[in-house]
Amino acid sequence: MQEGVAVRLAPLLVKIMLGAEQAAGDVHAAAARLPIRVRAWDGSAIGPATAPTFVIRHRRALRRLLWKPGEMGLVRAYVAGELDIEGDIFAALGAVQQVMRRGDEPIRLSSDDKREIVRTAVMLGAVGPEPKPPAEEFPTGRHAGEVTGPFGESADFFRLLLGESMAYCCGDWDGAADLEDAQRAMRESVVERLGLFPGARVLDLNCGWGSFAFHAAAKESVRVVGLTRSRAQADHVRRRAEEEGLVDRVEPRVGDLAVAGEGPYDVIVGLGGAELGGGIGLAALPAARLQRLLAPGGRLLVQQTLRRPGRHHARRTFTTSYMFPEDGELHPLGEVVSALEEAGLEVRTVTALREHYARTLRSWADNLRRHWSECGRLATPGRARVWLLYLAASALACESGRIGMHEIYAVRRDHGGAAHPAPTP
Repeated sequence: MQEGVAVRLAPLLVKIMLGAEQAAGDVHAAAARLPIRVRAWDGSAIGPATAPTFVIRHRRALRRLLWKPGEMGLVRAYVAGELDIEGDIFAALGAVQQVMRRGDEPIRLSSDDKREIVRTAVMLGAVGPEPKPPAEEFPTGRHAGEVTGPFGESADFFRLLLGESMAYCCGDWDGAADLEDAQRAMRESVVERLGLFPGARVLDLNCGWGSFAFHAAAKESVRVVGLTRSRAQADHVRRRAEEEGLVDRVEPRVGDLAVAGEGPYDVIVGLGGAELGGGIGLAALPAARLQRLLAPGGRLLVQQTLRRPGRHHARRTFTTSYMFPEDGELHPLGEVVSALEEAGLEVRTVTALREHYARTLRSWADNLRRHWSECGRLATPGRARVWLLYLAASALACESGRIGMHEIYAVRRDHGGAAHPAPTP
């Protein structure tokens, strides 16, 4: 073990990651049991050589952690490029998450821990004013509606991230060979279960780049109104509709349900939730409005990211600070189902897609790493880091069961109270 910055950090890392009783003994022996390896800017390192490595490239990373211990400090240092991760990012984040959270609660530092952090920072010359957040972080209080879209990345960026079909939806991995195959299978399955017929009116809550809208319009000759908050996505969908001769079947609209008109729609569909599609999250919708937009016998099918039930404290997190300033809060399944039922929609089936979504997220992360340099040029290196962090953390949250993807299938009964097996022309 080299002498230097990393060794000076060893007692603090051991105490936080292994417990105070470990720090009281042989700190060098304890450091060998750390779940991660840490390498500092002077080249010194601690931790197992085979563990995923956190590289502290600048002492400013320590200053960020001094001012914001926990998630936000780590995120800011990583996005700014002052902290890097070598090796398996999933293993690295998984190890840190196990330490930083007990159940769903963030780690709490004692007064002694905080004093030790300050002493270590002083010793390493990392004390100073709080660094400004990275340029990629949203200003406090910013809302998603204040921008033309949820993200500033281009269509070319998302083609590399999501794959050639640019589909945001969760894939159906039963028997699928790859991501494109899994997402194609999901679109086919949704179209079949909705019982679409030629001329049916479809409202796509999360149109994105138009993957599902064009699939349904070309396969079943339906008319799709696609909602998005991104003008870039709407322009892309409009150009593609012109190129494919589907202008009369696919119509993008920028905005929320206010631009959906009064209906009636035979089908309302939302795949993948709002968090990637730039559309509308079901939990944020007035369920009564959905009910009014559906024709009698009409169908609602949404796939939504939800959290498990239990105590939940609203706080500023990586997700609300870098991805979704307005719609970052997740809701439990029961709340969403209750809201739909109370609005007069009959929930017919609920399907858990958690494992499928976790694998989809991992596939998107693999795409990003495969095209890392190009994605950094198309966006910014910081935005590429934000996306990788988000995808990896979300996949881990899915795999641990802290969040999940559920498909909810509901129907508006006709005037006689019947729920037809499929919409009728």
